[in-house]
Amino acid sequence: MSVRILWEFLAACIGTMAFALLFQVPRKYYGLCGLIGGTGWVCYEILLLWCSEPIATFFANVVVVFLSRLFAVKRSCPVTVFLISGIFPLVPGAGIYWTAYYVVTNELEQAGQRGFLTLKIAVAIVLGILLVFELPQGLFRRLSGRKRTSEPQR
Repeated sequence: MSVRILWEFLAACIGTMAFALLFQVPRKYYGLCGLIGGTGWVCYEILLLWCSEPIATFFANVVVVFLSRLFAVKRSCPVTVFLISGIFPLVPGAGIYWTAYYVVTNELEQAGQRGFLTLKIAVAIVLGILLVFELPQGLFRRLSGRKRTSEPQR
């Protein structure tokens, strides 16, 4: 299992870096984008052993958003640089595909089941983003070792 997880981590890293390239993320951030995406995917795979897809997606996404905010503060750049490409491995693209496929092939019960699961995963991603963005910015400054910038004097 450990070798499989390593290969999946590398695949998620490469896929995330490709998405970063597609979204024109500056080249100096590719490695961190890959690390965030790969870490999120490994968390998801490990959590799937104990819980459902939406729950695993939620907690893996919390890790992705947390790391995205942390590295954004550390590198003094917008959090979306890391977040947009970092959630790429967790987005339920296959679920959307299969939902559409089942609709087209008139297998409406399966389309409903798959569509509802896909919706739950999408909501889990949104809730994970909202949860971590509610954490104060000062926490990420402290964790990254950055000092708070002083206010301009009047």
